[in-house]
Amino acid sequence: MIAVIYSGSNYADWRLADKGRTVASFKTNGINPFFDDEKQILQLLNKNINLIHHAEEIKRVCFFGAGASSPELKVTVHNALSSFFKFAKVSVEHDLDAVAIACCKNSPGIISICGSGTNAAWYDGKKVKPNNFGLGYILADEGSANWLGKQLIKGYLSETLPLDIRKKFIKRYDYDRTTLLEKVYRHKHPAIFLSSFTDFFLDNRDNDYLKNVIKSGFSKLISTYLLPLYKQYPGAAIYCSGTIAGSFQDQLFEAAADANLKITGIIKEPINNLLTYYSNKN
Repeated sequence: MIAVIYSGSNYADWRLADKGRTVASFKTNGINPFFDDEKQILQLLNKNINLIHHAEEIKRVCFFGAGASSPELKVTVHNALSSFFKFAKVSVEHDLDAVAIACCKNSPGIISICGSGTNAAWYDGKKVKPNNFGLGYILADEGSANWLGKQLIKGYLSETLPLDIRKKFIKRYDYDRTTLLEKVYRHKHPAIFLSSFTDFFLDNRDNDYLKNVIKSGFSKLISTYLLPLYKQYPGAAIYCSGTIAGSFQDQLFEAAADANLKITGIIKEPINNLLTYYSNKN
């Protein structure tokens, strides 16, 4: 049996499979070694009945996650998973590697993540080429879920939101100024809090103001990540993945067209493609 995991900061998507048959499909809280140490990861694993039930049957674990970007951070996740799945061979890779496999398989292309965070890279068909992107929610993450959350909160606190959106925000969240600022600046995981407003954008996706905010985020993502990569690799296929890219495809295609780029494909959740890829290798 194999376990394939694709994790952002908010949640981790799990698939357990045996001989090509999916045994279990579920989500847990996200696993990100920037925020979670080995003990915290083990506590998360020990709370899930599916994992407890199948732990000894699993012989291979393929983990891909945000934050697994250096040998030291990978070791944190690897040690926790190896401790829990005692009879499994464990591999830990960055989430960009997952998107490369899910979108491109063995073909080259430009890949981009736009979910709770944002990132992008060139994939040569075998490996993701390192770059200086992926600077996180404070310095970067343009167009991501937490970037959208920041725009919404900033608009609310500065009283620049349109009245109809402001009323919906107040009715739904009822946050005062002090609470919002504390959650942003004192909360243990501010990026997760900022990303929690994605449902507000989804439920009001037809509002012109919010559509423009979403498109503006995609435009920043494109100018920051995709255009520089496309200049290096003209004519390359461009693939996007992630909750925000998958949920707001119209705005993404519009922003790309404005920049004279064509998005080849969008995969909202790469987990199923990953499962197929690794199931066929076993």
